[in-house]
Amino acid sequence: MIIALDGPAASGKGTLSKRIAAHYGLHSLDTGLLYRAVALSLLDRRLKLHDVWAAVALARTLDTARLDDPDLRRADVGEGASVVAKIPEVRAALLAYQRWFAGQSPGAVLDGRDIATVVCPNADVKIFVTATPEARAKRRHLEYQSRGLEMTEAEVLELILARDARDSGRADAPLKQDGGAILLDTTELDIDAAFDVAVGEIKRKIGR
Repeated sequence: MIIALDGPAASGKGTLSKRIAAHYGLHSLDTGLLYRAVALSLLDRRLKLHDVWAAVALARTLDTARLDDPDLRRADVGEGASVVAKIPEVRAALLAYQRWFAGQSPGAVLDGRDIATVVCPNADVKIFVTATPEARAKRRHLEYQSRGLEMTEAEVLELILARDARDSGRADAPLKQDGGAILLDTTELDIDAAFDVAVGEIKRKIGR
């Protein structure tokens, strides 16, 4: 079974995907971490995020065992990930790993921005998770505060809007809702409520 969750930054899809994977005993992959890892590698080497050759080379040799590096959650790395994700060759280099991961037994939950549309177009369940930019900025701001990062909520909202524009406007695999995806708006939902709605929709689709 493959479950695809797409959506913009801070919509709650990452936390939701882990909860769903644990509930069904499936593998879980936050595909955004792959792009964050490429961006972090570029930043660590003091290379430009728009350096296509370097970005592609790093994507092709990416050590997926390091996807739990806490530095991947840095704000600058998140912004960098959105930049490198616009490079078609980087996306192509990471696509094979994502599809391999999805094909593992007994199944997987993948979250990102092009899972239902590109990575796993034949996923058993597709969910598009969203929320208003203001709600997402508030969540991300609280996350940053918990990690001791000094940013105002207004600054975070500005970053969120810029990220949305890049992710939705890129030519290759833009962020968009797949025609067969269930829309889940989490603006007024906490994670428990969002999980209950998601599992209900999954049961409706696959019967369990």
